[in-house]
Amino acid sequence: MSSLNLDDFSDLIERPDSGVRRDAAERRERLAVPPGALGRLDELGEWLAAAQGAVPVRAVERPRVVLFAGDHGVAELGVSGRAAGTAHELVRSVLDGVSPVAVLARRAGVPVRVVDAGLDCDPDLLPKDVVRHRVRRGSGRIDAGDALTREEAEQAVRLGVAIADEEADAGTDLVVLGDLSVGGTTPAATLVAALCGTDASVVTGRGGAGIDDLAWMRKCAAIRDSLRRARPVLGDQLALLTAVGGADLAATTGFLLQAAVRRMPVILDGVVSAACALVAQRAAFRAPDWWLAGQVSGEPAQAKALDRMALEPLLDHGVTAGEGTGALLALPLVQAAAALAAELPERATAAGSGTAGGTGDGTGDGTGGGTGGGTEVSGPAGSGSENPAAADGDSR
Repeated sequence: MSSLNLDDFSDLIERPDSGVRRDAAERRERLAVPPGALGRLDELGEWLAAAQGAVPVRAVERPRVVLFAGDHGVAELGVSGRAAGTAHELVRSVLDGVSPVAVLARRAGVPVRVVDAGLDCDPDLLPKDVVRHRVRRGSGRIDAGDALTREEAEQAVRLGVAIADEEADAGTDLVVLGDLSVGGTTPAATLVAALCGTDASVVTGRGGAGIDDLAWMRKCAAIRDSLRRARPVLGDQLALLTAVGGADLAATTGFLLQAAVRRMPVILDGVVSAACALVAQRAAFRAPDWWLAGQVSGEPAQAKALDRMALEPLLDHGVTAGEGTGALLALPLVQAAAALAAELPERATAAGSGTAGGTGDGTGDGTGGGTGGGTEVSGPAGSGSENPAAADGDSR
């Protein structure tokens, strides 16, 4: 197998079709609802049309939640609100349908795929389809040594590429991307600090589980020590993931790059996916055009990474649960933007005197409100539906 160079992705990734985006913007100008009245939904509809290469935009009908799972050795230092080596418990909660992302996915009718890239647990604790891609058992302590070997980092990136190809080939039209990790925000913050040239204290947050001040200081020290190891390899993104990343982070980076190659839009969740996106941007500068930032996670490293990529989060509700929860909450906004862009009527011509697309009374208010308000975007949700959270490789 030939050696992997992440910079090669730059030649494979094209931007979404700018001509189609202009056509979508021109169509928006002709709609009965005044320009600007829908706020950012207009921008989302135009972005999605460009990604799809279609005007009017098509509905998002086959979204998928993809979660890369892994444990991180740095958690042994007490930098996380969870015990080291317990990420498999997060995976089990998703598979059992009792985690926040599983509940939301069930309600929205969105299937969930969990991929074990580097969990530190006995494989027999989880379904075979979850653990079959595991690169290694847990990632190394990045403050004192490499997270991965070079070969493991390459294997993890190729894993992410393969998962992206599988999703694109299966017809997935949008991915909600998240992580299931313990200690993962520490390497994520280290990657962001290294790539943005900032100090450890600027990017150190309190993680999804929350930590006290003493744990925060330990985490800041771990990121500081990890940065000393990261800075000498900044010119090589694969070497950076080897030194201070992890199997799940490397797999997420590969997934993001290949999703852009395959023209498959992605909604990013929290600091881990944002950090991986920043690494991917360094390899392929056009890749961020295929991504949306789902929500503000409260992690300073996420804010730093998104600012560097010029990605503005769709939501800011103080959700810190992680696991793709915030990104999944943003999905209905994207679906609503697609529905409005495709289904709202165009303004009537002078001869039509305002009745085109109307609802019977011919008034402008009735036209806009009646058409937009009756559209269902959530799809086949139902509290009694079968749990769609499933292992890697589940069927649709």
